[in-house]
Amino acid sequence: MLAECRISRRFDPMLSKAQIKYITGLQHKKYRQKFGQFVAEGDKIVQELLENGAGVKTIFATREWLLDNRALAEKAAAVEVLEVTPETLRQLSSLSAPNRALALADIPPARDFVPEGVSLALETIQDPGNLGTIIRIADWFGIRQIVCSPDCVDAYNAKTIQATMGSFQRVSVIIRDIPQFLEKHAALPSYAATLHGNDITLTKKVTEGILLIGNESRGLSEEVLRRSSHHITIPRIGQAESLNAAVAAGIICGRLLI
Repeated sequence: MLAECRISRRFDPMLSKAQIKYITGLQHKKYRQKFGQFVAEGDKIVQELLENGAGVKTIFATREWLLDNRALAEKAAAVEVLEVTPETLRQLSSLSAPNRALALADIPPARDFVPEGVSLALETIQDPGNLGTIIRIADWFGIRQIVCSPDCVDAYNAKTIQATMGSFQRVSVIIRDIPQFLEKHAALPSYAATLHGNDITLTKKVTEGILLIGNESRGLSEEVLRRSSHHITIPRIGQAESLNAAVAAGIICGRLLI
């Protein structure tokens, strides 16, 4: 069986209750913070984690995935790779339709903000899919750091990680109080997305500064708007009340950074 594939160090179709409890417990932020680990799900994300070797501790995968990724798994000598049944993987997964592989990895150490180039700052983003997509957008446009308010959804939420499609490995997420952050870095131009700002199609290309995106329903707080140096808006042609936060981030980056 597995000896013929030379992939997994251990075949474990049924994990212990303690193992399952630990992994499913990491669906909650308080346990991710307590143990300093997170779960990443999805074939592509697990492949990227193995290729980069970034703090990966254990891979739980179906036999099908292991056979498809034999060479990659064999190179990961320092990573424990376990073949599990699809049923066991479903027990571990937080998704309604689990993928074929799941990784357990260490949360990297927190990084300091570096005031150079263009950064994104997010206030009270609540949807993990939105945050993950914004991280992916940042990666696409070469933005290497995102500042999140403490009340944003956790960047290591499993759904956030999945939505990044691996971009979380290349974009640092830094937690800061946004008004205090803007005050500390007042020398940097800041561009607050609002319904009543200056038309972004008339705004010059941004090469340095902070692009600010607010909560999905309320937008940016008055305190953040007061501290930002520029107010910008995406011109509206139709009748939609607002744009999705990740969509707005993508449009703004596409218009102001290229």
